[in-house]
Amino acid sequence: DRYYIPKICLREVQMGDFIRYHYNGTFKDGKKFDSSYDRGATVAGVVGVGRLITGMDRGLQGMCVNERRHLIVPPHLGYGSIGVAGLIPPDATLYFDVVMLDIWNKNDKLQITTLSKPEHCNRTVENSDFVRYHYNGTLLDGTPFDSSYSKDSTYDTYVGTGWLIKGMDQGLLGMCAGEKRSIIIPPFLAYGEKGYGTVIPPQASLVFSVLLVDFHNPKDGVFLEHLEVPESCKRRAVTGDFVRYHYNGTLMDGTLFDSSYSRNHTYDTYIGKGYIIPGMDQGLQGVCVGERRRVLIPPHLAYGENGGDKIPGSAVLIFDVHIIDFHNPADPVEIETVYRPEGCNVTTRDRDFVRYHYNCSLLDGTKLFSSHDYEKPQEVTLGANKVIEGLNSGLLDMCAGERRVLIIPPHLGHGENGARGVPGSAVLRFEVELISMEEGVPEGYLFIWHGDPPASLYEQMDLNKDAEITAEEFSTFIKTQVAEGKGRLMPSSDPEKVIADMFRNQDRNQDGKITSEELKLKSDEDQEKIHEEL
Repeated sequence: DRYYIPKICLREVQMGDFIRYHYNGTFKDGKKFDSSYDRGATVAGVVGVGRLITGMDRGLQGMCVNERRHLIVPPHLGYGSIGVAGLIPPDATLYFDVVMLDIWNKNDKLQITTLSKPEHCNRTVENSDFVRYHYNGTLLDGTPFDSSYSKDSTYDTYVGTGWLIKGMDQGLLGMCAGEKRSIIIPPFLAYGEKGYGTVIPPQASLVFSVLLVDFHNPKDGVFLEHLEVPESCKRRAVTGDFVRYHYNGTLMDGTLFDSSYSRNHTYDTYIGKGYIIPGMDQGLQGVCVGERRRVLIPPHLAYGENGGDKIPGSAVLIFDVHIIDFHNPADPVEIETVYRPEGCNVTTRDRDFVRYHYNCSLLDGTKLFSSHDYEKPQEVTLGANKVIEGLNSGLLDMCAGERRVLIIPPHLGHGENGARGVPGSAVLRFEVELISMEEGVPEGYLFIWHGDPPASLYEQMDLNKDAEITAEEFSTFIKTQVAEGKGRLMPSSDPEKVIADMFRNQDRNQDGKITSEELKLKSDEDQEKIHEEL
């Protein structure tokens, strides 16, 4: 009487199969004469080889795992006219209630079913690889005996080195990271006749549902995948360079453990100096500005067996990296001349006053500042520490009308701390066009003579001959000298302010007029200072 048949029956008992089953044995009146349940152990044996009573041999054939049957065995197929002394009387009809738990054959092989597999699989598990996987382990009838999920930790081990049962060693071969498999292991490739403790009976087939989280080989190096490389790559990063990059860090199963994007700040570091994990030190070698690269790092080049914050022990790490910029502390300003007018004889020098237009951006194209956003060009005296050092250098030796592209490393820009709108340690790109230039004066001077100054300077400056020079007289005299080409003012967008500063410097007592005792040439003042120091 097949009173329970499972909906799915992958296999039926045949002659010569090994089976495991539970049963209750009773007589017609319901009196129990034997029970595997009472002994606390299943019955294991081979069907059809005479080790069972004939009725049981026949009655078990064709059963599925988890099928339940009532078997009525007449005496001539049971213990016959002899019976079993003290247990089964002669000519007794026997009633068995049987549930089939396991079926296997010595010719069985491992049964592997792929439940899901990633679209991209560049590599599969081989012998000697170290694997991390999750699993649920059940007997063939569905009884669970172990699960890595309940321990909240993967099972981590080497494959093909004898650390696993043979069936699992074989069943993991050829898997991709992220693949799910069902692996049915016959007893002779599992725990065999002895079983394992109280959870796995002797001669038990095992079913493992496996999810391979990641794997690597101790001989692995860093694996690189170039996702996007700019067509123009004039320079590649080397040991000692300082790199700014964004990244997403994930485990092989896609779990995100860290991201620079979430902090809205690049990760900035030297490469090849040991400031970052060895795998990343290697993985960033040879990158271009703007490159996107995937860096696969085995644990022995990452956080090892102990792992780290949000990183399990022995985990393979994947970094998707976007290079924003890099530089070397020894880098000068990189100057590219886009256009230089013909017949360029006069070029800019330190102390010259220049007017120029510029666009400033990061190397990834992010626009920072532009003089075109204002009504007029930028104005500055070169060498007066009014602009960053790299821009000052890049504006030297330019002709009016010349256009340049300047790449300025941070040590000649805004340094580690950056500035308003400029990230720390950022490499800057300037597009500059020199509009005009005026010859400057030496540092510390507001006005210089083209020749020797007048012998009677004070008398010539005192226009109304009242023995004192007013601000108006001073201004008129200086403007006349400039107009006649006898001298020049420090270039400025406000000449009146320069003349006012000159007057204030000469009006020693600040009474609004200059006396003959107060008026001194700067060259004479400098000589007096040298004499005092001596």
